Amino acid sequence: MEKVLETKNIDKFFRKPVPFHVLKDINFSIHKGEFTSIMGKSGCGKSTLLYILSTMDTDYTGELYLKGELVTGLDPARLSHIRNKDIGFVFQFHYLLSEFSVLENVMLPARKLGLLSPEEIEHDAMQKLKILEIDHLYKKRASRISGGEKQRVAIARALINNPSIIMGDEPTGNLDSYNADNVFNIFQQLSDEQGLSLLVVTHDQDFANRTDRIIEMSDGRILPATPKAHGILQ
Repeated sequence: MEKVLETKNIDKFFRKPVPFHVLKDINFSIHKGEFTSIMGKSGCGKSTLLYILSTMDTDYTGELYLKGELVTGLDPARLSHIRNKDIGFVFQFHYLLSEFSVLENVMLPARKLGLLSPEEIEHDAMQKLKILEIDHLYKKRASRISGGEKQRVAIARALINNPSIIMGDEPTGNLDSYNADNVFNIFQQLSDEQGLSLLVVTHDQDFANRTDRIIEMSDGRILPATPKAHGILQ
């Protein structure tokens, strides 16, 4: 099966105020269409790892591959292009521009990438909003919609450049159980129907239990895999 993301022997040190070995020999891969969650106690290195995987943190040793290409050591401009094209982000806080419309927020990453005309970008953005069943909100300012709707807009924005993988940092952490369930179902649908890979850091055990695989972390290491209750190996 095609590997979308792979790490080889990744280590990370914080050097101030004192040297600290935060990630230790991280080795794993994410395959096309796989929906994976990362769990572990606060301070175990989950978010630090996600920033490396997203190419936003380049101060590490080891190797990171995206779609088979070694991205470790690439120049910042090339990394920025890869990040914008191949990785979609969904965070705990949606980070929408409140005075922009829903449609304008979704279009922003595609405008930055600059591969399509304004008309094509607008068409694609409306299609993403339709997939998430919020196309009726396209003219509304982001400040005028509900929390659950904002997170759907953030997901649509993450999808606009048709990325290879969506990365989430506690994407349901700021939502009630109803909207958290909606976000999970959207992610599951994207994985099943579009073959999109998803990697989500979460503290929500119920959310993680429904993903294809759980990567458990402790003290900067990935713990040995154990079988999940429904029979899928981690």
